[in-house]
Amino acid sequence: MDRPAGHAWALVLAAGDGSRLSRVTAVAGGGHVPKQFCSFCSDRSLLTQTLERAARVVPAERIVVVVAAQHREHWEPELAGWPADAVVVQPRNLGTANGLLLGALAIRRRDPAASVLVLPSDHAFEDERRLRLALRRALLAVVRSPEALVLLGIEPDEPDTGYGWIVPGADRDGLTTSVDGFVEKPEAARAAQLMAAGALWSSFILAMRLQALLELYARRQPRLLRAFEHALPPRAPRWPAASVERLYDELPPCDFSRELLQAGAKPLRLLRVPAVGWTDLGTPERLRRSLETRRDRPDGPFRTVSKPTRTPLALEAALVAATA
Repeated sequence: MDRPAGHAWALVLAAGDGSRLSRVTAVAGGGHVPKQFCSFCSDRSLLTQTLERAARVVPAERIVVVVAAQHREHWEPELAGWPADAVVVQPRNLGTANGLLLGALAIRRRDPAASVLVLPSDHAFEDERRLRLALRRALLAVVRSPEALVLLGIEPDEPDTGYGWIVPGADRDGLTTSVDGFVEKPEAARAAQLMAAGALWSSFILAMRLQALLELYARRQPRLLRAFEHALPPRAPRWPAASVERLYDELPPCDFSRELLQAGAKPLRLLRVPAVGWTDLGTPERLRRSLETRRDRPDGPFRTVSKPTRTPLALEAALVAATA
């Protein structure tokens, strides 16, 4: 399958705080490094791996990264060679709905007809080839159905209670299905039932036309969209940092999955992805399992972008302590 042409963009979300892994990614002197800036199973950080993943699907000049100002010491060295308009800085992390909207409006200034592939920067995959095919299929589904928001659902390999699950609907169009419902972090028995019934893990990887995304905000979070539109005019050659700061001073935190997708995003479509060795590395337990099962066990130091922290032995000790 060829690389999507025309107006395909990738929006990489890299502003999360990674607080659930803070016991593992702590650094000397206090504080911790958000997991997207760490390299657990590779000599490259999760963010760099995500940018490479995006560049295999869309042209590199159509990749936009959303980061947070408080993480500057970590992302600035890593993104030093990137154009200024490809790095969108939030004054602070206020949830995925705000970060995604800020990045989407930055893309709109350059390409109002864009289709956008949304990629979290803190995920790990074992089968990148199969994932890449799924990402291209998602963009193809958007071309076929311009009004659709396509969510990638990962076939589970265990009844994990820490993930959100998606129940597929019966309506099929050859690439996607409808969505019957969401189940957030179910109990063990319910997770087993969902897995047996063909439910999928919610990956938070999305594809949609930019216009369809903004229409979703207009339906589900109109006040939020109006605040952004008022503070950040679409025709302005640049958004002054002070304008973005003032906007964020007034914004409440907002979660995209909970407040937009699960609240009734229509028409939401689900793209089934075969098991690709996916994990969001959201907890010390999940990170430990990922390191134990991956074929390419880490043979170099556990690193951050800006400062080395632990050898593999020390990382293992930190995981044992965190999961005890």
